[in-house]
Amino acid sequence: MTENKKVPAHVSIIMDGNGRWARERGRERVFGHFEGVESVRVCTEAAVEAGVKYLSLYAFSEENWGRPESEVSALMELMMKSMKNELKTFLDNDIRFVVLGNRARLGDEMNAAIDNMMELTASNKVLTLILFLSYSGKWDILQAAKRLAKETGGDPEKLAQVGQEEFGRLLVTKDYPDPDLIIRTSGELRLSNYLLWQGAYSEYYFTPVTWPDFRREQFFEALEDYASRDRRFGKVK
Repeated sequence: MTENKKVPAHVSIIMDGNGRWARERGRERVFGHFEGVESVRVCTEAAVEAGVKYLSLYAFSEENWGRPESEVSALMELMMKSMKNELKTFLDNDIRFVVLGNRARLGDEMNAAIDNMMELTASNKVLTLILFLSYSGKWDILQAAKRLAKETGGDPEKLAQVGQEEFGRLLVTKDYPDPDLIIRTSGELRLSNYLLWQGAYSEYYFTPVTWPDFRREQFFEALEDYASRDRRFGKVK
């Protein structure tokens, strides 16, 4: 990456194309998920190198629960194994690990492993790595609306005082900044129900490269593209 101080504070990636990558090689879809783990490691290291403060990854959506049970089980097992394997990397590189999503759908063992990893890395400061697991944008907005209804009791006067900032504090991402840049791999041109509220003014970068092939070079190409853009947030410069 060329010398440029215009680095996004928060980069978010929709990791797509694992299954297609595997099929093109005559392998089962799960093989692509295993290969994608290396891309996570490489992009995390690249984010630290570039000075990105938050890197979030769309790992498993609410809709993904509808996939074949064998694939879901393999994915969960892979995530469990990856968390344990990467703990030393997180500690050595001062990386905080966070999981956001509908964790009520995850098993006790998975939730215990997540809580342990989050606790062990809670004080790390160089990079916050956010894994969106069992997440969807519509689910997030709906759970926030339900919380708002409960907190206000449906009182019209209280509801009238709720603005975008107040509503944003009810989303699961309340403790983290909205993404500056959202990257989607594999050539698909859609959000797939991801960060619908938070990504309202994000910059988007779509690449035909599938996730297992998305590495350091591709990550920095996305940052270069972001640096060339003029962000006005609906205003006139």
